Amino acid sequence: MSSLSEKRNKPGSVVASANGKWVSYAHTAFAGYAFLSALVLGMTLHFHKIVRNEFYGYPDEWFPSVSATIGDRYPERSVFQIFIAVTAGPRFALIFLTYLVNAKPGAFFPKVHAVVGLIRTFTCGGWVYITSTDDHDWHDIFMIAYMLLTIPWTIGGIKISAKGKALKWRKFFGIGFYVMIIPLVYFFIQHKINHVPGAYTTYAFCEWSLIFFDIAYDAVSVFDFSAFEIRVIDMNGITAGFPSVGKPSSPRDLKVKDTGLLTGFSIGGLLRFTIGVYNSFVFWSVLTSLGVLIWYFPLWYMGISGYEVTLLSSIAPVLLGLPFAAILFAKFPQIAQLGQLIGVAAYLVPGPSDRLLTVTAGVMFGTIALSIEFWNVTARPFLGLSKATAFSIGFILSVIAKFAFYANNPIWPIMHEENGGWNKTGLALGVVAAFLTTRPQAGAIDVVPSSRRGSFLWSACGLAGLIFNLHSLLSDSSTLTYWTWSGYPVTGPLPVPHGAVTIFAMAFGVYIGVVARSFSSSWTAFTIASIGATVLYSFENWTGYIGGLVLTVYLLSIVPAFLESASIHPPGRTFGFAFFLYDLLVLAHVWVVAYAFVPGGPLLRERTDIVLGIAMVLVGLGVYGVGRVPTSGSSRAKSNSINFYKVRSFALIFLTSLSALAASIAYKRMSTETPKPYNPDSKLMTVGIWTIHFGLDNDMWASEVRMRDAIQDLELDVVGLLESDTQRIIMGNRDLTQQIAEDLGMYVDYGPGPNKHTWGAALLSKFPILNSTHHLLPSPVGELAPAIHATLDVYGTPIDVVVFHSGQEEDVEDRRLQTAGVTDIMASSSNPLILLSYLVTKPLEGNYNTYVSEKSRMHDIDPSDWDRWCEYILYRDIKRVAYARVSRSTITDTEIQTGKFVIGVDPTSSNVQIPESQVPKEYHYPAMFRGEGVRGHRYHVFDEPRYYQ
Repeated sequence: MSSLSEKRNKPGSVVASANGKWVSYAHTAFAGYAFLSALVLGMTLHFHKIVRNEFYGYPDEWFPSVSATIGDRYPERSVFQIFIAVTAGPRFALIFLTYLVNAKPGAFFPKVHAVVGLIRTFTCGGWVYITSTDDHDWHDIFMIAYMLLTIPWTIGGIKISAKGKALKWRKFFGIGFYVMIIPLVYFFIQHKINHVPGAYTTYAFCEWSLIFFDIAYDAVSVFDFSAFEIRVIDMNGITAGFPSVGKPSSPRDLKVKDTGLLTGFSIGGLLRFTIGVYNSFVFWSVLTSLGVLIWYFPLWYMGISGYEVTLLSSIAPVLLGLPFAAILFAKFPQIAQLGQLIGVAAYLVPGPSDRLLTVTAGVMFGTIALSIEFWNVTARPFLGLSKATAFSIGFILSVIAKFAFYANNPIWPIMHEENGGWNKTGLALGVVAAFLTTRPQAGAIDVVPSSRRGSFLWSACGLAGLIFNLHSLLSDSSTLTYWTWSGYPVTGPLPVPHGAVTIFAMAFGVYIGVVARSFSSSWTAFTIASIGATVLYSFENWTGYIGGLVLTVYLLSIVPAFLESASIHPPGRTFGFAFFLYDLLVLAHVWVVAYAFVPGGPLLRERTDIVLGIAMVLVGLGVYGVGRVPTSGSSRAKSNSINFYKVRSFALIFLTSLSALAASIAYKRMSTETPKPYNPDSKLMTVGIWTIHFGLDNDMWASEVRMRDAIQDLELDVVGLLESDTQRIIMGNRDLTQQIAEDLGMYVDYGPGPNKHTWGAALLSKFPILNSTHHLLPSPVGELAPAIHATLDVYGTPIDVVVFHSGQEEDVEDRRLQTAGVTDIMASSSNPLILLSYLVTKPLEGNYNTYVSEKSRMHDIDPSDWDRWCEYILYRDIKRVAYARVSRSTITDTEIQTGKFVIGVDPTSSNVQIPESQVPKEYHYPAMFRGEGVRGHRYHVFDEPRYYQ
């Protein structure tokens, strides 16, 4: 034993060493061999199969894409995955050594670059080991995330590189990578959209070039790593089989001086930050759901219902004026966080009124939780910045959730498992986050003396304007696009993919709020934002949208300053008054469109400009208040920079991840397939009109899924939806058309946007919309009447469709003027035309005889149908063959009316009815709606469809 122990190396002996360049060599060799071996095997064993795509094969296509090569066939896939797995070791070492090369005391960007590299490596594993055959969506999501993270990885590597060969070659390969994306996209479009033979082969070469540039970019690290020597040191003398290759070192000599590696980052800190993000997500989910539930009641009462008083639940922080309440919630913040989850659990309550009251309780606890979370937060350096940043990111997370779920928040109480809700998941995560909630500022003494705090009114006003603007303009990623929407042809942003752009702007605003607080809370920034708000209100299409993006960046950037400013005042008066002002703005936001149903309505009729202006003035008062109070980012920044770095690192991790997620969702939701009508061979066009009650069914559940199924089963090629504009706080800032249009493959015109002050009219079509114009018909007394006049390309024939919602029965003069206006629109068109409408008149009486007249040249789809008042279908110069009325089930209070028309034949129509047996089978309405029907929908009034000669 003694002789054996004498052969052991001395403590501190170097038992193995290698130059750092071998990390780069190994990474390049293994990665290159993984792709090259898969290509050689694929070309040898499965050439004809891997060069074939959905349109062409050999000889038109003769070189495989990367995904076809590495994806599904044995042994190529297995060999590729084995060598990519082997590459992982050198890959992690490459990221670590790259950080060591570029790390400097106090330098933050090398840390971000390293984190991006790690996340990028994991996303690579995602698309390598989850193939498109395994799960196409997740394969694409990981691939897109990898491509997006390549941008900060390459650009960041160039930014932090020292001058020399490495920088020169990184620029060369980096530029080559990005330049190659241009032909890649071009030839992909040529293949996917234009179906050009051979385009996919050229695309494949571009794709393989990206692989080359990607690997070559990392291979450049050999110039950096040559300066390193990697050693394995036996610290305790436990090795015997390896002779010492270096001078022994003492443990003291081997201690590495702290150079800032992962400075500011800790798993515990990230966990606490994540809890704050999720608590904020729950807060915004519950707060934004309240308006939707309140809206259900005046919708059915056709006026003030009394339930509107629940809006005032948000002023619950005034209870913190009671000392025992303030002490209780401050000492046990988990109580309020758990309490706001009542709003998430409300989906378990079946009755509409009980569910509203349950959510009301959740909102009360939620606003109290927010007040307690920020009360006295400035007592600890940068804690306010951390919590406010988490609050903003939680808001963005709620927006992304709606972006992924077609403008519905999956944990809203109008959602459940059957219509796409994730309520159970949201509730379970919320309980965990609530129990783990802490309040680090508890017991700390605020450093801001009372003499310097100023009036709480400035902070309350600013907070009210901020929360209202966030809620009304940004709580859904499609709201800004509909403020600026003008119809077809498209000359501005669309909800998809540009909803992701709005989210990117939010993320950028959060980052500005972290790193440039002094600028974001300055009068200069406020002036720029005010100009952006003015442009948003005043202009359509891209100009207005860009103004909205400017405002977006600003609003998210001022969150930390405003919340910290509010935190130094007593929470009861500050947050309570802020939410009281917020409630007044919400009411005004409703009054601008509901003026015909509310007291004092005419004062704010169609005055969104006033509401937006007041909100911005309140924000300006908040800026004034912030300027009077020192908060994080000012005098204490340098001495507590470690805390600042923590916040910035956490923010970058979340913002990068959420931006990548938003981009992936946009990509997944974008459709490259051209919508197709149901009966192209017979040139049949089936149309429908439906008043959908703002997408809330009789039991207060979101009804888009049920509407989609009914429209699909009826095979409606064109459908007009009325009472469809839900882009307001009181309606949840939703878009009822997104899921229906995407699931059924339809073009959509949302109609006049929320800043046009109507109840909404939308058009969905299987046929291309060549042109559309939005109209606001005269309404001197009552509600505004929206109309869409669109020209569709129906089997090569231009067919006009007008979707129109008339005003109330009580406003006789309004309806007369609107009737004349719509008649003028129809008379001005020379194309065949169909009117899908809500007319509020009896057949053959009054205004009916203006709609159906020599001037309009329109015909009633069935003049003998005497049992109508609201919905009508009129037509001219087109062959009508069938007409049906289908019951609403419990989706709304109005039926579906539908008609069938044939294109390209003699348009002469007769009102003589014939049995279904005499009509070609392709003209038949679905039999499933006969008798008892399906899902509550059945043919009613006549109990069957009507067919005509």
